[in-house]
Parts: sequence; structure tokens; C-alpha cells
Amino acid sequence: MNRMIRTPSTYSTPSTPSSSSTPSTLSSSSTPATPSAPPAATSVDGLVEAVLAGEHGPLPSELVATSVFWIHHGTRLAGGDTTYLNQYVLVRLGGSFGGCAFEAGEIDPAICRDSSGTPLDVLLREAPRPLRIAALDAYLSEVRPHRAAGAAGDAEPVTLPAGTPEVRAKARDAAIAGLLDIEEGAEVGLIGVVNPLVAAIRARGGRPLPCDLNLRTTQWGDPVTADMHEVLDRAAAVVATGMTLSNGSFDTILDRCRSRGIPLVVYAQTGSAVARAFLGSGVTALSAEPFPFSQFSAEETVLYRYRTVSGA
Repeated sequence: MNRMIRTPSTYSTPSTPSSSSTPSTLSSSSTPATPSAPPAATSVDGLVEAVLAGEHGPLPSELVATSVFWIHHGTRLAGGDTTYLNQYVLVRLGGSFGGCAFEAGEIDPAICRDSSGTPLDVLLREAPRPLRIAALDAYLSEVRPHRAAGAAGDAEPVTLPAGTPEVRAKARDAAIAGLLDIEEGAEVGLIGVVNPLVAAIRARGGRPLPCDLNLRTTQWGDPVTADMHEVLDRAAAVVATGMTLSNGSFDTILDRCRSRGIPLVVYAQTGSAVARAFLGSGVTALSAEPFPFSQFSAEETVLYRYRTVSGA
């Protein structure tokens, strides 16, 4: 479960589509360009600018978002008293999807009608933040699919078992917690609380410091703070949800963990390929779950675990 995974140092990118008046999606039959190492990402806005400049692959101005759609669902796991309400906006680009969770009311369903078929660079520049992150995620996922990283040995595929939501959630969160290298009793900041992950951190020997904007206690009555700075100042390691990309707090978490020299593990359905761009630049490990997410299937699905070589 804890073997060391190489941080991707090169991205094999499809060749830039030929110039035409109509943007296109990436083609699976494109001839790969000569691999080159993308620049290290240090902020989300900086990553967007690098992508727009073609530093990670084809120019987004030459690509279109085939489909933009959203999902709104609720979940209450057996034995729990919390109903998780989630909204995702998703972008399809070629053979890949990008996703981003958002808070109720942030965007309107009409955005799906208005944005489908839009050039990708327009979404990256002008769309509301959740759609910008979904578009960025779709681009980076298409340039370097997680399955390709797994086949190359840069990520560890972890198969989640078929079964009930409880079985699958427990397996997913154990895989996330397995990325922690901590001493017994170490305080672990958990930014974005799901109860099975609290339990998984405890099973690894950690003492969770839960932080969430929408919860006040865990299933076991642990207090949940809304102040992430309090958690970031105390924790010996941090586990953060990809939703921090959506609400704009990711850069703050990244900078604080870098400055303190503490591990940052990201678990991401939201922006899983976006978070991957920060491996070795503040993010030390990543559990990446591409769409369709585990909660939308009762069959086996795969997530991908990345880890920097040093683990720090």
C-alpha cells in the first residue's frame, strides 16, 4: 500500500491540432510530441497561465469543451447522521473529463447550455471559478490521463471493491490515509471532513484535527473548526480535499505547508489532475479519483495514488 511512486517528470502530450478556424477536441490518434518536463506549478493562477501559453501541451484556444454538465446528489452513509450534499460541474474534452465541486448557488444550470461547445481558453479565462477548475482538470487529464500515469509506473492504481457505499467509502478513505507517513499520535489536519476518512486517519495512528465549512462535529462528536489557519498552524501533516481548489483556499494551504515543511496529502475528485501538477511543489502525495467517481458506481473502480520520491 505504501510503495514509493515516482513523481511524473515528463508529460507525453498529443501533438497540437493543425490550425483551422474551428477549434477541435484532442484526438486519441494524435502522434505524441517529444516529451518535455512542464514547469513546476506554484499557484493555481500560475498553472492556468502556463496552460494558456501552451507550456503543458496543445493551446487551449485550439480545443473545445465538447460537453458541460452537472450533478447534484445527496448521500447519508449507514450508521451516520450526516447527509453530504454535493454539486459537481463537469467538462468533457476528447476522451477525458474534468470535475469540480461547488457550493449551492455558485453557478446556475444554464451554464451547461451556455458553455458546451465553448473554446477551452474562453472557459479558462472567463468562466466562474468552479467551471474554470473543471476545464483545467479536463485539459490536464486529457494531456496525461491518470491511467497512462499508472501504466508508466508514475502512479499506483488502487482498485476499490464492488459493494455498498459504505464498503467503497471505507476502502477509498483507507487508500487515502495510507499515503500518510506519520508517527503514532501525530496531529493530522483534515481539511474537508468525511467521517470514514476521520476513522482511517485514526487507524493509521494519527489524531485528526478536522476542519470544514459545513460541519460542526464528526460522527463521533469531535469538534470541527471552520478556521483552517488554526489547523495549519498545529498539524504535523495535512490531508486536504480537492474542493479547496474550488473555494480558492488551495494556494493558502499549499504555501503554509511548504513554509512549515510538513507533508500535504490531497484527496481529489475535484481537480485531480490539477492537484497532480503540484506534486513536488508543496503536494507530497495525491489520491486522484477521475470521473466517474466511486459514489456513482457499485462496481469496481480505480483511483490513482501518487507520491513524491522523498515523501516530503
